[in-house]
Amino acid sequence: MSSEKTQSVITHIAILAAFSLFLSTVEYMIPKPFPFMRIGLANLPVIIGLSIFTLPELLLLTVLKIVGQGLINGTIFSYIFLFSAGGSLASMVMMYSVYKLMGRFTSFIGISIAGAMTSNAIQLLLAQFILFGSSIWIIAPPFLLMGFITSIFLGIFANVFTRKSRWYADLSTRKKAQDTPLRKTSGTEGGRNSHAEK
Repeated sequence: MSSEKTQSVITHIAILAAFSLFLSTVEYMIPKPFPFMRIGLANLPVIIGLSIFTLPELLLLTVLKIVGQGLINGTIFSYIFLFSAGGSLASMVMMYSVYKLMGRFTSFIGISIAGAMTSNAIQLLLAQFILFGSSIWIIAPPFLLMGFITSIFLGIFANVFTRKSRWYADLSTRKKAQDTPLRKTSGTEGGRNSHAEK
């Protein structure tokens, strides 16, 4: 990867990470019945990044999001940070997998729902072992319902944003242009090898 391309990727990751921190601040001000319960607003930049970042780049964005949330909420040295890290990483892996395997058949709404349900499931499991025991399943239904509803709205916003944002369109076009020569090169080399064998 050229230094110019690397700098461009770092810049775009920083922009989405800053957006995630802003959303984390907004989410922090929203009252919640349990400290580890989150609406998931800060996941929006990760959803947007699915189609423009590689897996390592998306992982870096997610880690920045996790650390930023911990610093903003003052929970980086508490059990809540573990909940945030587990849920966020599991959600990112699930959304990336769904996008890569089923991206042609589902929108960001479906991807967002898959990520939210995965994150919530991991957080409920952690809460069961660390805090509440089997009684955690009493709050599981409203917790999952809240995650389901908010993930729909995040998915809708992501769909609209990716359709109308010039910044996203330019970045997506550049990524496709960068990926295309690699495919052509592979195809050309395959053709040459086949011709040489003949």
